[in-house]
Amino acid sequence: MNVDAVVLDIDGVLVDVADSYRRAIVESIGRVYGERIDDEDIQQFKDAGGFNNDWELTYAGALYVLASREGFSLSMTEFTDAIEAGGGGLVAAETVVQDRLDPDAYERVRAEYDPERLRDVFQQLYLGSERYREFEDKEPDIDTRGFVHDEPVLVDSETLDALTERYDVGVVTGRPADEATLALDRVGLDIPDSHRFTMDDWEAGKPDPGALVTLAERFDAEAVAFAGDTLDDIRTAVNADETDARTYYGIGVLTGGLTGEAGKVKYERAGASAVVDSVNDLPDLLS
Repeated sequence: MNVDAVVLDIDGVLVDVADSYRRAIVESIGRVYGERIDDEDIQQFKDAGGFNNDWELTYAGALYVLASREGFSLSMTEFTDAIEAGGGGLVAAETVVQDRLDPDAYERVRAEYDPERLRDVFQQLYLGSERYREFEDKEPDIDTRGFVHDEPVLVDSETLDALTERYDVGVVTGRPADEATLALDRVGLDIPDSHRFTMDDWEAGKPDPGALVTLAERFDAEAVAFAGDTLDDIRTAVNADETDARTYYGIGVLTGGLTGEAGKVKYERAGASAVVDSVNDLPDLLS
């Protein structure tokens, strides 16, 4: 791959979020509704597509819990398969639930469904009380240290040095801007605002190619490698390659929710140009 620029996702690529964002999804649903989805269920939502925003994944998981109380007959696998068939994301999840419950049951689900409270609990659990006050400008009602402290760094400093010396480097992430800065500071990667896209900069989200194409334009790059840990990351690169004259390579990283041979197969089916065990393999892959 002869590239001019490298774009990186954050979660599952630069930092491990199994005990932070993913834990916040499970525990937010549990705290608000008294039941949890399984850790493994999160990846099924991710694979269905359209859940780059972990708040929306939390809402979809909560819908499944509430619908199941009303006789919703689909297993989690069947639910996420139906979401994928419906185009992915929260809107598809809401449609699947509505289509498979009788009107009275669906109204009871809607009456209990509270995305605002779910998001609030999620942010408190993830950020912790101190940062929640700072970032959300509200007083917390949960006293917690915050899962944000439980994000091991996945990238070596030598890898970052190699990438930034050879290529223009950007970031495309579903994180809010402040939380992206926390992670980038943790790993020691200095990316100017003009070379990063976060949830706050880009409403469409992955797999829409807009952010990736814009970074390619800003770098004046002819070929771009985008490394991520979800199928939507790969789809973002594929969509960019199909809609723009430049060349885009989607590289799947096996340190997030997709791992091992099964993860590699899923990446390849989604159109990945390459699959690596870790982001630390990128310099050798691209050289």
